[in-house]
Amino acid sequence: MSKKDACIADLKTRVLTLALAPGAMLDEVSLSAAYGLSRTPLREVLQRLAGEGFISLEANKGALVSAMDFSAMRQFFQTAPIVYCAISRLAAENATMDQITALKAAQFDFTKSKGTQDAGAMALANHRFHEITGTMSANSYLIPAVGRLLIDHTRMSQRFYRGVAPQDSARIDQSAHHHDLLIDAISRRSAEEAVEITLDHWALSREDIERYVWPDPLPDDTARQET
Repeated sequence: MSKKDACIADLKTRVLTLALAPGAMLDEVSLSAAYGLSRTPLREVLQRLAGEGFISLEANKGALVSAMDFSAMRQFFQTAPIVYCAISRLAAENATMDQITALKAAQFDFTKSKGTQDAGAMALANHRFHEITGTMSANSYLIPAVGRLLIDHTRMSQRFYRGVAPQDSARIDQSAHHHDLLIDAISRRSAEEAVEITLDHWALSREDIERYVWPDPLPDDTARQET
């Protein structure tokens, strides 16, 4: 792997795992030193990451990790189920055997990380699973769309995979079960079933994503103080 490719892969991982916070500024001098890249190849790295939606390049500000503001979240919730369902339908129609094998491998990694309760590994394996379903669609319009959605979906899912309450563990188990069902539906070329599973999967994750966006309020001790 070249230095540029290694830099791209590492920065993607750092964005997806929130090691680089949404909206954080990326210092080109520090990045150049950390990855052993001169200015021109580093700029090429940043241009590629910007093209895929991991960062934004702004005049007079430089490179910033893609933000997750109210407008972005509203668009995410509007768009995600539409794109995910379209992807699943086309995946069932177009997936190759090699892609199905790769999907099973991603699911194996997800299940393995679930067993060790490695939240970061689970989030990345889940990202890879849905990234592969996007590739299965063989649709040049949808693949970039699902790739951009997955960046924010993966970042927000960090809380989901870090849950320690029994209900959180059960929801993660159910998510893994949905993956198995989706693999089976795609393997059998059952497009309608793949869409139904995708809708169930989206409903499962949506509630926890909403908890990320709108967390529980702080305890209100006002009433207690007045009594």
